[in-house]
Amino acid sequence: MPERTSYDAVIVGGGHNGLVAAAYLARAGRSVLVLERLDHTGGAAVSTRAFTGIDARLSRYSYLVSLLPPKIVQDLGLRFAVRKRTVSSYTPAVRDGRPTGLLVGGGEARTRTAFAELTGSEREFTAWQRFYGTTARLAERVFPTLTEPLPTRAELRARIDDDATWDALFERPLGEVVEETFTDDLVRGVVLTDALIGTFATAHDESLRQNRCFLYHVIGGGTGDWDVPIGGMGALTDALADAARRAGAEIVTDCAVTGIATDGRTAEVTCDQGTVGARRVLVNAAPRELARLLGEAPPPPAEGAQLKVNMLLTRLPRLRDTRVDPREAFSGTFHIAEGYRQLEDAYQQAASGGLPASPPSEIYCHSLTDPSILGADLVRQGYQTLTLFGLHAPARLFTADNDATRDRLLAATLAELDTHLAEPLAGCLAHDADGRPCIEARSPLDLDRELGLPGGNIFHRDLAFPYTEAEAPGDTAAARWGVATTRPNVLLCGAGAPRGGGVSGIPGHNAAMAVLEEG
Repeated sequence: MPERTSYDAVIVGGGHNGLVAAAYLARAGRSVLVLERLDHTGGAAVSTRAFTGIDARLSRYSYLVSLLPPKIVQDLGLRFAVRKRTVSSYTPAVRDGRPTGLLVGGGEARTRTAFAELTGSEREFTAWQRFYGTTARLAERVFPTLTEPLPTRAELRARIDDDATWDALFERPLGEVVEETFTDDLVRGVVLTDALIGTFATAHDESLRQNRCFLYHVIGGGTGDWDVPIGGMGALTDALADAARRAGAEIVTDCAVTGIATDGRTAEVTCDQGTVGARRVLVNAAPRELARLLGEAPPPPAEGAQLKVNMLLTRLPRLRDTRVDPREAFSGTFHIAEGYRQLEDAYQQAASGGLPASPPSEIYCHSLTDPSILGADLVRQGYQTLTLFGLHAPARLFTADNDATRDRLLAATLAELDTHLAEPLAGCLAHDADGRPCIEARSPLDLDRELGLPGGNIFHRDLAFPYTEAEAPGDTAAARWGVATTRPNVLLCGAGAPRGGGVSGIPGHNAAMAVLEEG
């Protein structure tokens, strides 16, 4: 039960954004209550012993860190760190009937050679350097704005101060600049994948949802690097919960919120255990849930488009491309069926109502970079984890029979991976204490049921560009920080807020800043 009947702030949802907001507000002396529906905090950013009797703590849902600002870690005194991957990616391919691939990482000279061996010249590598030099400059300018009041479109464009980059990434479909810059189909595909994570779109989608997804994937940390959380993703949310509690915030789990009533000045939050009062309510849930709690019409339906798979192996499989050590290939992002044409074909097949014939996916091995997630015995025996994220798997494909469709897509995805392996992956899977293979898969509908992600959308709704279309900032602190709702004292602090999405803490930070600015 909550200890009090009224609080300065009640936060609905104990995911990482809600915990960030709670820690900031409690450190500022506010009375804070966090209400969480599940029996634990962390939301999608958790570590779990997913396999019976196996001492392996996997980042079950979200799994890499890029958008979390060091500022939040420092401000809150978190005991949390990330580790960089020495290899960015490996993409297997078959050229002239022989297995080959593109390894990006291990130093500039090695990457240059890999491009030349795959494509026959240094042209694509030169284009790659130029393209990602541009995104790096973009990241340096945009990332710091994410923890500042929400800029207008004109303000962000002036800050970027590069009309060509603005036009390429904010005005035209991403496919145009990809095709203008690169000629090799596989290289084009590797670039495009960052635009399709959890986003069902083509390279030339006129909505530019692919551009928005790409932007968030290349600006993180001001560098675009995607790093491995030491101790698993749960290490971050455990540290956040500890920071909030140390500052005086109260956290109540197993307590679902069922309604919010407000007159604009004060609010009442009704949950399984009664009703509590609040000056302000911060909702760390999807806009769909916010509307339900306020009794408002729901927003347009959201849809996720991914298959998430966790595995534990007794060892990494051997590759058909014998030039590459599996420990390197799987330490970065291992791209499967993600050539440019393959991605378009998969999209068209899924958009027509069928599963992709060659499902695109990307895989990485957390335990190669951070073995601390495995028990000592597993480390000694050479066990490794694999995390797979499948693309172009929209929720609509699973509505008729979720379980059967998930199983068919999983089998097809692993079969596609096997075409690049010198041995079947199934022979490398560990088995749990009950003798079952250590593999679990989640469809978009599973993520909706387990985490409340609308339609399984990992961003809660389509990502937005990190600016406001208004010509001037709003007249309230919540509007200026991009966390306003239809009710003056109810703020959105979850991934569905502008500048939300990913494991960032940014919406939580911004909602807390709005509350503190209002006094």
